[in-house]
Amino acid sequence: MKFYKRFQALKWFIELRNLLRGLFFCLIGLPVLSVQAGIFGYQENMRSNLELFPQWLSVLERHIREQAPAGNCETRQLDQCHVEHWMVFLQSIQQLPQAQQIIKVNQFANQSEYILDIENYGVEDYWATPKEFLFNSGDCEDYAIIKMLSLRILGFDMRKIRLVVLQDTNLRIPHAVLAIEAADDVLIMDNQIEEVVSHRHILHYVPIYALNEDKWWMFLPQ
Repeated sequence: MKFYKRFQALKWFIELRNLLRGLFFCLIGLPVLSVQAGIFGYQENMRSNLELFPQWLSVLERHIREQAPAGNCETRQLDQCHVEHWMVFLQSIQQLPQAQQIIKVNQFANQSEYILDIENYGVEDYWATPKEFLFNSGDCEDYAIIKMLSLRILGFDMRKIRLVVLQDTNLRIPHAVLAIEAADDVLIMDNQIEEVVSHRHILHYVPIYALNEDKWWMFLPQ
């Protein structure tokens, strides 16, 4: 996933966060709503100004406004046919327990081919709606987005679901996953991992920020 421009701006934060911890809130100048331990063992700082993330707001707005015309899937034009299979799938798992729904949604999204934004849209970073993802496939944040909105359609509490942008320290690349609060755990839906796993079992991810429909979170080490 091509988050390089954004991560260049945050690189100093990743490398020096321990030294800057005491000064962090003064430098950012944004109100903190709460501080708590969270995903991957990092401290979470919840904030409310989503205007810092225009790509995310654009996805939500386009998902609401996007009305694709009817079609037969045989043309190279986005049409409603590319969404019908998704809707049928969601209806087929509507009555399953939520734990099974999470697994099924993860499998459904992960079967799509991984394609970089530069190949799909000619830009380094583009956050696709589910309709665009179903037609074009996509990269890691696109998998996370369709998983999030699938769970939304299934009736999940969206306050417990977040898209997490992070650094994969094994591959040394930026990445994105979906995190779901479940009982006393946080489950991770990841296009790089076939199974849905607890965040406690993943040691090579360094979270940078997370988003849902209302808020965002910055992360610091404990």
